Amino acid sequence: MGKINLGKVVVGGLVAGLVLNVVDYVLHGIYLAADWAAAMTAAGKSPNMDAGIPYYVTFDFITGILFVWVYASIRPRFGPGVNTAVIAGLTGWSLVCLVPTLFQIPGGMLPMNLLTIPLVVSLVSQPLATVAGAAVYKE
Repeated sequence: MGKINLGKVVVGGLVAGLVLNVVDYVLHGIYLAADWAAAMTAAGKSPNMDAGIPYYVTFDFITGILFVWVYASIRPRFGPGVNTAVIAGLTGWSLVCLVPTLFQIPGGMLPMNLLTIPLVVSLVSQPLATVAGAAVYKE
């Protein structure tokens, strides 16, 4: 069992983060933009969320790095490849998206479409991003 190649984790994670950023831009910045503006206005906040963009971009890159690190960590047990990357991506999705969304639902602070649509999209995008990042990873 080899050691984790942290340099490749970072490079693969940046690839995964790029995929996540593209998906999030299309989803939140275009498709759900009006819904986010309405939700922010209803909450008494500014509908212009541009100030948060650097945070979200950074968060996606950190998430990508963590997902590839999970892949590298489980790779000795599950073997290299797409199946292991999907497992790592689904593990990350459950921790980064599923659990936080389930905690937000009872509060009723956001419309259900702003919780469920990103949850479903990320169920696909996060494993795909992990597969892309894992393709770069080598021990």
